[in-house]
Amino acid sequence: MSADDDVVEHDNSRISIFLQPAISFLSFEEREYFQDAIDTIYRDFMSTALDEAESLTVAKQDFQKVNFCFPITGGLQFQLMEDHFISAGLGFIYDDESVVLTDRKNKTHNFSYTIQGIPLFLEYRLAIPTNFMTLSDGSLFSVAVRWYWALPGTEIYTTWGKLEAEKSIFGSGFGLSLGYMFASWKNFNIFGDIGFSTISVKSKKTFADIVPNGPDEKAKWDIGGLQLQIRVSFGVWNKPVPKDDEDDDDDKDSTKVSVKKDSTAIKSDSLKVSGTDSTAATKPDSLASDSTAALVKDSTAKDSTAADSSQVPQNSAEKADSTQTIKNDAVKADSATTEKPSAASAEATATENAAKAENSKAEPSPDPAADKIRKKNAERKSAPKRNEAR
Repeated sequence: MSADDDVVEHDNSRISIFLQPAISFLSFEEREYFQDAIDTIYRDFMSTALDEAESLTVAKQDFQKVNFCFPITGGLQFQLMEDHFISAGLGFIYDDESVVLTDRKNKTHNFSYTIQGIPLFLEYRLAIPTNFMTLSDGSLFSVAVRWYWALPGTEIYTTWGKLEAEKSIFGSGFGLSLGYMFASWKNFNIFGDIGFSTISVKSKKTFADIVPNGPDEKAKWDIGGLQLQIRVSFGVWNKPVPKDDEDDDDDKDSTKVSVKKDSTAIKSDSLKVSGTDSTAATKPDSLASDSTAALVKDSTAKDSTAADSSQVPQNSAEKADSTQTIKNDAVKADSATTEKPSAASAEATATENAAKAENSKAEPSPDPAADKIRKKNAERKSAPKRNEAR
């Protein structure tokens, strides 16, 4: 486990089953009896050779000097209290050693011995808390102590015979190991163990009964040794998850939900703002176009009024009314443009000025006939006053 959040501080299984394959170097020192027997047989074959050619035919193999095997163990583990475990397990040890010898007639002879063990054990395991001993980004260390009993089937059988181990109600030996949890997933825990055990058994027979020239005292041997083990356990009944951990998980979930809600709200706000901006941007344009259309209508009305006045003379009162109407329309246009957003006011003002300029250009020049009529009316009104003054 590489992340700090994944560091397992305790094994939460109350009852678990385990399987433990191993590599073992057996402390079987009696192998020398079998090697001496092979050497004796080889010398006998050489002594029977009649010539050099036959002596060259004679050959032998030697037994390995280390008894190397792969024991496997399985069992049931109980957690009495936090970090304290009691286990019961059963193992199987099997180591077969064989050699081939060739006599002077080129005939092969096979010789072998097999060590077999079926140990039953009880184990006490203490998980060391991480604040006492751990590795970087690592998990639990554990120390285990075992006590072994050799069950029937623990024996040595060879080409020449078999030795069966005696039963002992007090046990046959003990073992020590140091383990380290290097992986954990859900209810699975994987420990790596290194340890040493001594499982000493004895028989009513002697080694002379199973190997030529063996000692005549009662046989005893050791099926323990140095072991490298991988222990895989599965919790079938586990302690409930602490409430604090559940609260932390709930907090994490609620945080995730709130973050999602905030992001959704931000997105909706941005959409609203963008929609408002687009609406605000379109409204001034529409208002400007409306004002332009109103001014164009006003100018058209002014042009038509001017054309009518040029064709048919009108009195000064009608002209004053038309002039007042034009001013009122201009004031309305001004008020409409001032109420528009600042973004469109400049454009509307420019449009209005242009319309006024066109109106001023389109306004017709004074009518000479109308001026003469006005002058005559003025002279008629002033004539009585002059007579009175005289």
